[in-house]
Amino acid sequence: MENEQKAKLFESAPIPRAVMSLAVPTVISSLVMVIYNLADTYFVGMLNSPVQNAAVTLAAPVLLAFNAVNNLFGVGSSSMMSRALGKKDYDTVYRSSAAGFYFSLFCGVLFSLFYSIFSSPLLSMLGATQETSYATGQYLKWTVSFGAAPAILNVVMAYLVRAEGTALHASIGTMSGCLLNIILDPFFILPWGLNMGAAGAGFATFISNCAACLYFFGFLFVKRRQTYVCIRPSMFRLRRPIIAGICGVGIPAAVQNLLNVTGMTVLNNFTSDFGSDAVAAMGIAQKVNMVPMYIAMGISQGIMPLIGYNYSSGNYKRMKKALLFSAKLSLGLLAAAAAFYYFFAGWVVTLFISDKNIIAYGSRFLQGLCFGLPFLCMDFLAVGVFQACGMGGKSLLFAVLRKIVLEIPALFLLNYFFPLYGLAYSQFVAEVVLSAAAVLVLVCMFRKLPDNLSTDTKKGASE
Repeated sequence: MENEQKAKLFESAPIPRAVMSLAVPTVISSLVMVIYNLADTYFVGMLNSPVQNAAVTLAAPVLLAFNAVNNLFGVGSSSMMSRALGKKDYDTVYRSSAAGFYFSLFCGVLFSLFYSIFSSPLLSMLGATQETSYATGQYLKWTVSFGAAPAILNVVMAYLVRAEGTALHASIGTMSGCLLNIILDPFFILPWGLNMGAAGAGFATFISNCAACLYFFGFLFVKRRQTYVCIRPSMFRLRRPIIAGICGVGIPAAVQNLLNVTGMTVLNNFTSDFGSDAVAAMGIAQKVNMVPMYIAMGISQGIMPLIGYNYSSGNYKRMKKALLFSAKLSLGLLAAAAAFYYFFAGWVVTLFISDKNIIAYGSRFLQGLCFGLPFLCMDFLAVGVFQACGMGGKSLLFAVLRKIVLEIPALFLLNYFFPLYGLAYSQFVAEVVLSAAAVLVLVCMFRKLPDNLSTDTKKGASE
């Protein structure tokens, strides 16, 4: 019965209800994740120490690198699962989920070992100076040396659970860890608690990620007879079609995140030339700007199972309607967020720190960053469609365009002509071009797909 309800959601539920059922829990969990990222910044900011704030900012690229693994096996496996569900190929669904889980576990352990061995040169690459190196290292000790595996696993398991249409439980699992992190942060960070500063933020993150993993293990055990997500070792085999299907989507998604890490590292290195105040201010502006970014990302990720299922079952008309509804929703929300940030940037930054110099920097940075938000949604939605449909090459092309061709060169040019403040406008430059490219590619793609289903493709899929 439960599996029949999942199929009905994908095949025949009204588009607004289907999109909202999948996207709203994903957006909420994404926003909770942003709030928990902001919680680190907020509580560390209460120390009024630029060094401690800079430590959290400088460590961000390493944590963002986790998303490379999350996308490789989370996006790759969930895309494979959704497309297999559309074809009613349940053996592939089970084996894809098992492969995603065990490859993620292995990579998490590898991450921990790599950072622990090469921590000193990595801190230098991140832009840490003699002033900020110790605090950054302490934060990364908990989040990476001890915490890489649970941090990666809880996100990947959320992808796997969401792929079968159980978006609510995927979001509950993610949110449980985030909310615990917010509760623990002040106790570990502030002087009235353990007074660990940035290291305390890392410790709280480690504990919360472990808690999220426990939720997913409990969910999979309770629902073991009703879920398509399988993590039994017996289902994990190195089968070429499974690995090729996962990697075909997952590798471009992972490359996209590695390029994001590269871009953030370049940005932090440019910003660090202007001192720890500028680094702390950029970190606050970036994290605040992540709120609407994660809304767009949540909508894009939320509809991926719906897009992938209907694409593989041949119900292209339903797929198009779902994308159009999602685009209107995402564009409206991000345009409103951009307007709010532009006019209230100074007030927003003061919520996180009281240092006047950092507030002055941060408000200017946030005003620059927010210009790219309305254009961001089309970029994210296009990449989500490519990933859901197994078109890894197109998503890789967009990743290369975003960072290598557009954003990183823009950082060099804007910093040269408009030192420091020009850095905040690189995202805007990139997203204007990418949004136009996204619309063009999607229009061409849909023109090649038939509006009506053939007799063969109608089986198992309705409009």
